[in-house]
Amino acid sequence: DKTVSLRKDLSEMHEWITQAEEEYLERDFEYKTPDELQKAVEELKRAKEEALQKEVKVKLITDSVNNFIAKAPPAAHEALKKELDVLITSYQQLCSRLNGKWKTLEEVWACWRELLSYLDAENKWLNEIELKLKATENVQGGAEEISESLDSLERLMRHPEDNRNQIRELAQTLTDGGILDELINEKLEKFNTRWEELQQQAVRRQKSLEQSIQSAQETDKTLRLIQESLAAIDKQLTAYAADRVDAAQVPQEAQ
Repeated sequence: DKTVSLRKDLSEMHEWITQAEEEYLERDFEYKTPDELQKAVEELKRAKEEALQKEVKVKLITDSVNNFIAKAPPAAHEALKKELDVLITSYQQLCSRLNGKWKTLEEVWACWRELLSYLDAENKWLNEIELKLKATENVQGGAEEISESLDSLERLMRHPEDNRNQIRELAQTLTDGGILDELINEKLEKFNTRWEELQQQAVRRQKSLEQSIQSAQETDKTLRLIQESLAAIDKQLTAYAADRVDAAQVPQEAQ
């Protein structure tokens, strides 16, 4: 009987749709590790593609039902037509929901990768600060050399907040959805702790270098005054020597 065969095809397709909904749309997913998240993205992509491949099967069933209805008595039309409409609607909804969930998870995965990228960039900058702090630990030389070290440190510290804001926003987006929350919180705590510590060290180093510059400037000034004084005495003594003045005849400081 053709009706029985058609109803069997419709029933099997309904069963497949129900099973796909239970497996991919109604099951609770937990993403605690990047591997779990990536696996879910790939799984949903396969499910979406598999559902699209079933379009041929749905079209065959639709054509078979419509051909049967065209030839069968009107009494057999209504029930079969209703079953077909339900199947088509269910199938289209499944495809739409699978595609929507896959796109959402793809965006989540991209969000996670972007977060890692920003964290990597900021940690590289923090590495540069660490190296700069070591390089300016014991600066030798006068006020000019110390001033150059201070300028290079201050240039490095003039780092835009954009990346850090992006890290905060991306992390908030993911953890609000309960995705990789433990891992993200751990990474953020480590990054923020390091950021704060290096910022404080840099501020202390800036103040230290500023004080060193001031001390060097005072030393330079004292040395300049001594040199000027020595030059004046040298000039005076040279004049005394040229005039063959006896030491006992000149003021005591000249002696």
